[in-house]
Amino acid sequence: MEQAQQPAPLRQLLLAPATLRLLALSALVGIPVSLFAFGFVSLEHELQHWVWHTAPDLLGYDRAPWWWGLPTLALAGLLAAPIITRMAGGGGHVPAHGFGGPATMPRETPSVILAALACLPLGVMLGPEAPLMAMGSGLALLTLRAAKRTAQPELATVLGMAGSTAAISTIFGSPLIPVVMILEGAALVAGGARLFVLILPALVSSGVGALVFTGFGHWTGLGIGALTLPKEPAAGLPDAGDFLWGIPMAALIGVLIALGKSAGLRVHAWTGTSAQRIVLCAVAVGVCVTGYALITGRSPEEVALSGQNTVGQLAADPSSWAVGALVALSVFKLIGWSIALGSLRGGPIFPSIMIGASIGIAFGSLPGFGMAPALAAGICAAGVAGTRLPVTGVVLAAALLGKEASTLMPLLVISAVTALLASTLIDRQRPADPAHLQPAPADA
Repeated sequence: MEQAQQPAPLRQLLLAPATLRLLALSALVGIPVSLFAFGFVSLEHELQHWVWHTAPDLLGYDRAPWWWGLPTLALAGLLAAPIITRMAGGGGHVPAHGFGGPATMPRETPSVILAALACLPLGVMLGPEAPLMAMGSGLALLTLRAAKRTAQPELATVLGMAGSTAAISTIFGSPLIPVVMILEGAALVAGGARLFVLILPALVSSGVGALVFTGFGHWTGLGIGALTLPKEPAAGLPDAGDFLWGIPMAALIGVLIALGKSAGLRVHAWTGTSAQRIVLCAVAVGVCVTGYALITGRSPEEVALSGQNTVGQLAADPSSWAVGALVALSVFKLIGWSIALGSLRGGPIFPSIMIGASIGIAFGSLPGFGMAPALAAGICAAGVAGTRLPVTGVVLAAALLGKEASTLMPLLVISAVTALLASTLIDRQRPADPAHLQPAPADA
């Protein structure tokens, strides 16, 4: 009887008037934040298209020439430097710090918007996810005047979280990914290292269990009554070769991403609040863009920007990429990304996923390693190493892979744990805490 009565506190909490008001307020916050996020992303994409397509065409080029990254990145540095060094909020948190830090206040939001528009369209090798989360937090916290009239001091944190998730749900293609990110990040904040270690065995055992059940179901033809769709997606099963190559590849990606993040912290320590050094870093990113275009003869756009379009190109036609081009793409992207992490403004996740995808496609040409498993393991390993959130990395990779994810899930899980362990050996920082999970200052 006692066990039957245990859910009562949860029921009371869920149906409490304060909780219902909080849910209604979160829904109301999500509408304007989502509309603003949509407008921002649309504007950023239009500017990006103009810089990398329309402007070269007006100058008589079929595509952006090899030297295009030098002036665009120099301009990005010149525009971003005064925003970062002089405006309130400094254009948002430093990407090399991951998602850690306090919530973005409304007075800091203009600098976040301007810095993102100055950096992202011009090719700084960073993504839109972190600026969007900061914008969503700042816009949601505009309601804090109403919050101060209530007896809920935690409302600021909840509203900041709601605004952040509303802002990034569209760019990830699913509302599930930001929710998982928040839950995992909140669990790490509340439970610390012990809970984090508890997550890993659960991931490993579930991945091995999925592999065993999938393998025996395939070999014997027997069903187990698992929760599945009536029509299974067409995808190949990972075999021994996929794991033999996939595990060391995931470790390599974890190490490389961790080294890139560590280099970003060193760049930030060197840059400080010097506008001149910020411009120099932007030019250095432009040199990476130019170096890639010169060596490969391909478009500089592939290595610049956040990497969203390049990941799609890699997945759509991996055979069109020579191994040398993939290596150059990974190397120049990693170097430029590391510099941008510590000096400019944007998100760290999308570029890291592009690095993982390019390495995965390069490994996919090895004997016994399928191209789809290689791409899946590469994306997952990079996502985990970039966020330090293993469950989030697996869910993100699964969402990107679509139908392929169901049968590749065991490989995703093993790759996630491998990349996390490998990156932890290099990056000694604590797992990233999402910025919107941090309490807002009382004077917000």
